[in-house]
Amino acid sequence: MFDYFYHGSMRKLVVAFGSLFDEIYISRKNANGTELKKIKVPISYGPKEKFFRKIEELSVESRDAVENILPRIGFEISGMQYDPSRKVNSLNKSFAARTESGNTASYSYSEVPYNVSFNLNVMTRNIDDGYQILEQILPYFTPDFTITMNFSEIDRKVDVPIVLSSVSTVEDYEGDLDTRRSVTHTLAFDAKSYIFGPIKSSKVIKQVSVNFFDLDGFS
Repeated sequence: MFDYFYHGSMRKLVVAFGSLFDEIYISRKNANGTELKKIKVPISYGPKEKFFRKIEELSVESRDAVENILPRIGFEISGMQYDPSRKVNSLNKSFAARTESGNTASYSYSEVPYNVSFNLNVMTRNIDDGYQILEQILPYFTPDFTITMNFSEIDRKVDVPIVLSSVSTVEDYEGDLDTRRSVTHTLAFDAKSYIFGPIKSSKVIKQVSVNFFDLDGFS
């Protein structure tokens, strides 16, 4: 019943989601408002605890190392849920272009709708850095932002809305005087994506036989 197939649907979604936030910068200015430097904020897949653990392992003398870690953006999948509101007839077929020989055609049955939840964690050492990052993200989600993805040779140009559902902020002041303060903004997103089934093939119908009957002679 279950034959091997793999379209990389989830992997492609993770890459597409992360690429939305890979060109974010913060600006460092002096007291006069003159820009001293612009820093690109690195992004990687992983929970925020991973980065906090790395910071905690740095000694007090390694302040330069701490400066190089923050700010940072991390994201992870927090859950998946089937979405019955977007369900269509399971027997619907989508066809691809014919092969070069023209004797067969590829097709697949209807995709399965899933909502994939992401947490985007914006980790900074000071509040202003976090606000700069948020201001480059929030205006684009009202509350959704739609991306177009190519999942397979049949399912091309599939629109996937990404909905921003909540934003929360945590400021950590715990620890001694030598402990660095951390500010974390967590943005929760829901990607209305799909999981795609296997691609099958069938012969192309090239000839049809039809019988006609003349019913005028029948009373």
